[in-house]
Amino acid sequence: MTDRQHPEDRPSTFPWPPVLLIGFVVLGVALGAFVPLGWPAGMWGDLLTGLGLFLIIVALIVDVSAMRTMSAAKTTVLPHRKSDHLVTKGVFRFSRNPIYVANVMLIAGIGLFFGNWWLVLLAPVDGFATQKLAIEREEAHLEARFGKTYRDYKKSVNRWI
Repeated sequence: MTDRQHPEDRPSTFPWPPVLLIGFVVLGVALGAFVPLGWPAGMWGDLLTGLGLFLIIVALIVDVSAMRTMSAAKTTVLPHRKSDHLVTKGVFRFSRNPIYVANVMLIAGIGLFFGNWWLVLLAPVDGFATQKLAIEREEAHLEARFGKTYRDYKKSVNRWI
């Protein structure tokens, strides 16, 4: 029995999103150390650093907000566990996957803040990998668990933003 055969049981057996987040940050830091890419000096560098800090702060706010909303709905935050309730309130009104949006923003923000273009380049790769390894499975799981209610939510709220 695989996850794909019975998506109502759980979306996955492995927690891909946090592993991908950590993995891409580690990869970006390693690439930045061994193959550094140029960073603008002066005002442009300062502007990018400030933008990075802004992205980090927004990402953390979105993450905490989404996790609190899921906790209040008494459903799991863990991406490889069965969802007990469909969450459509709070930041979930704007994105079906606000935590994953925040993960991509966090990687890009860390890259901008620390002057590491590799992290900025890897942020969308994290988004793509998350979609293929987690989101598509989670969507099948939520549709199997919540049926029409989830399909209606899916029609009214974008996957990312």
